[in-house]
Amino acid sequence: MITVLAHFEIFEGKEIDAVAEMKKMVDGVRRDEPGCLIYSISRGQVNGREFYVFEAYADQQSYEAHRKTEHMRAYQRAMDEYMDNATFNVESLRQVGGFTRDGMDLA
Repeated sequence: MITVLAHFEIFEGKEIDAVAEMKKMVDGVRRDEPGCLIYSISRGQVNGREFYVFEAYADQQSYEAHRKTEHMRAYQRAMDEYMDNATFNVESLRQVGGFTRDGMDLA
């Protein structure tokens, strides 16, 4: 399994538009990417402009396919207007333990 955690901040006043684009991205991943096991976007409680994206893919091929989708390209173009790129960070993670429950929907 490939797991990824992204972190970024949205420019002040752009949060509503950015969240709308994030929801489109979630819909595209859910609809078109069976190899994506988890795709969850969360907003910081202390800093509401801060967002985290937790992703899990069945394998490297599924992750690479995700990065090449049309909905990813559209999302990146849209987010260029909303995201402070200086805050953007992506980490590939190595799982040391945990589980998921069947049928769990993170939406």
